[in-house]
Amino acid sequence: MPTAYITAPPEAAADLAETLVEERLAACVNRFPCHSTYRWEGEVLSEDEVVLLAKTTEDRFADLVRRVELLHPYDVPCIERFDESDVHDPFGEWIAESVE
Repeated sequence: MPTAYITAPPEAAADLAETLVEERLAACVNRFPCHSTYRWEGEVLSEDEVVLLAKTTEDRFADLVRRVELLHPYDVPCIERFDESDVHDPFGEWIAESVE
């Protein structure tokens, strides 16, 4: 089962997480505050962000990415994929049922 790793500004993270769950693109989205340092347009910047871990299915991953790209306030949102090879069966079943 894939998990999408997404970073977002704090003011956008809650709405983004809620939309992904409401639209059944993710079964669950965990949110963690973080501080990111990155290079953008030739400058080194440091900003508060929120890490979103969105649990989804293989079938819904591409739709989730497209929706994040549409809703995200960044020009280049961070969207990375982690594939879980060993998911507790009941949890995997719940994810699949939640994103039908």
